[in-house]
Amino acid sequence: MTGADLRGMNPGNVSLTRASLTKVDLRMSYLNGRDLSGADLTGADLTKADLTEANLTKANLSGTNLTGANLSGANLSGADLTGANLYGANLREIIKDKDTKGLPPGS
Repeated sequence: MTGADLRGMNPGNVSLTRASLTKVDLRMSYLNGRDLSGADLTGADLTKADLTEANLTKANLSGTNLTGANLSGANLSGADLTGANLYGANLREIIKDKDTKGLPPGS
């Protein structure tokens, strides 16, 4: 689903596990509590998206725009955020491990 415009998306019961969402526009989407484990979100725009308590285990978020996104309580274990824009993102109580890449120091 490369480059699709899914702004404001509320996926309901759609499975996003291992989904290919490369360069997709997901600005202001409601993805709270969703399972996005193993998803490829390379270069996606998640500006102001609600990812509260989302499962992003082993997700590829490299080059993703997460400006102002709410990631509080999200599971980022093994996720790759290399080159992601995290300006103003809420990173409180995130879950991470030694394999999580690209988070700013002290996150």
